[in-house]
Amino acid sequence: MSKRVVIAGAGQAAIQAATTLRSEGFEGEILMVADELDLPYQKPPLSKGFLMDKLQEKNLLFKTEKFFEEKNVQLALGEKVTEIFQVNKAIKTNKGNVYDYDSLIIATGTRNRILNILGSELEGIHYLRSLEDAKSLKQKLATSKKLVVIGGGFIGLEIAAAAKEKGLEVTVLEVQDRLMARVLPPIISDIFEAKHRDKGVDIQLQKSATAFIGENNHVTGVQLDDESIISADLVVVGIGVVPNDDFAASGGIKCSNGIEVDDFTRTNVEDIYAIGDVACHYNDFMQSTLRLESVQNAMDQGKISALHILGKEEAYYLVPWFWTHQFELKLQMAGCNQGYDEYFTRGSIEEEKFSIFYIKDEKLIGVDSINRASDHMAARKLIQAGVTPTEEQIEDLDFKLKTLID
Repeated sequence: MSKRVVIAGAGQAAIQAATTLRSEGFEGEILMVADELDLPYQKPPLSKGFLMDKLQEKNLLFKTEKFFEEKNVQLALGEKVTEIFQVNKAIKTNKGNVYDYDSLIIATGTRNRILNILGSELEGIHYLRSLEDAKSLKQKLATSKKLVVIGGGFIGLEIAAAAKEKGLEVTVLEVQDRLMARVLPPIISDIFEAKHRDKGVDIQLQKSATAFIGENNHVTGVQLDDESIISADLVVVGIGVVPNDDFAASGGIKCSNGIEVDDFTRTNVEDIYAIGDVACHYNDFMQSTLRLESVQNAMDQGKISALHILGKEEAYYLVPWFWTHQFELKLQMAGCNQGYDEYFTRGSIEEEKFSIFYIKDEKLIGVDSINRASDHMAARKLIQAGVTPTEEQIEDLDFKLKTLID
C-alpha cells in the first residue's frame, strides 16, 4: 500500500483521483502539485458559461479550500513539475522543491499550440486555456468590436458564439474545408456552419493566417495566405493543444502524442500512472490509440488509477463521450462517428432536435445528438452493451431506446 501519492496536475482527472483515493479508504498522504495559483477548477465552462457571464469564478471550483483541509489533500500551487527521478522515486519542481512519492499520478493535461507568425507579439492576441486567460478574454470582449478567431474547432467556435451574442463582429478562419473536421462528420459540420452563418458569423474556410498587423503595439488585423487583411481589435487563436509530457519523456517514461498507458493507466515505469488529456491509450470503442480530451475520460481514468494504487484492478473499458454548446445547438457525442458504413436519423434536423446513429458492419459505433439528451444517454448504454437498434427503432420517436438495455 502506498504511503504517499503525489498527483502532478489539478484538473478533472487529478481531482477525481484524489477524491477516489479518500472515498476508497486511502489513509496515506496525498500531495497535489499544480502550476496555477488558483484552487483546482473546471476548464470546460471557460469557453461557455463563464465567458457568457452565466457562471461566476466561484462556481468553477471543484472543491472549496475547506474540502482539501478536511480530506487532508495537500496543495502545492504555483509549482510546475520539471523532473522525475525514477530510482529515488521523487519529482522536482521549477521552484527547486523535491517531493518523494510511493505512487505518482501524472495529470498535467495539455497546453495550447502556439501560432508563430509575424506579429505574434502584438497585444490583443489571446489563447484560452486557463482561468487567467478566460478572465483576460472576458474583459477584452466587453470592450472590443471586431474579433477574428483562428481555428474552427470546439473552443474557437464556442468563443465565436459567445462573442457574437455579446454583439461583436466575428470572423472565423479555418484551414480545413469544413468546421470541426477532426471530430465531426460532414453532416454535423454543415449544421454548425449554417447556424453560425445564420447568426452573422463570417466563416472563412480553407484560409490561413500568415501575419498579424498592428499599430502602437496592438493588433489591428490578420493577413491571410491570399494577402487579404481582415480588420480586428481582438484575436483568439484556437489551433489545438499539445500534451504536457516533456518532463515525463525526459524521465524515461514512454511517450507518443502523450504519455502511453495501459488499461489500468499505468506507464512503462512502475508506480507511475498517467490520466486525462495527457494520457495516450488504446481505446476499444474507437479502435485506435489516442488521447481523449474530455471530462468523462479524465474522471474515468482518475478513478481507475486510484483504484489500482489501492490494489483494486479495474480496466478502462468505457464509451467515450464529448459535448459542445454553440448558440442554441447542444451537441452530445457518444462513441465513434468516423468510418461508418451508413447512418440513420432520429428526430428533425429542421427543428434542430435530432440524433445521427452511425452503423459499421451492422453494429452501432456512435451517436451524435443535437438537443436530444435522452438519445445521448441511451446511446452511451447501447454502445457499451453492444446493442444495435434496427433502422425502424431508431427512426420511430415513440420507441423507447432504453427498453433495449433495461
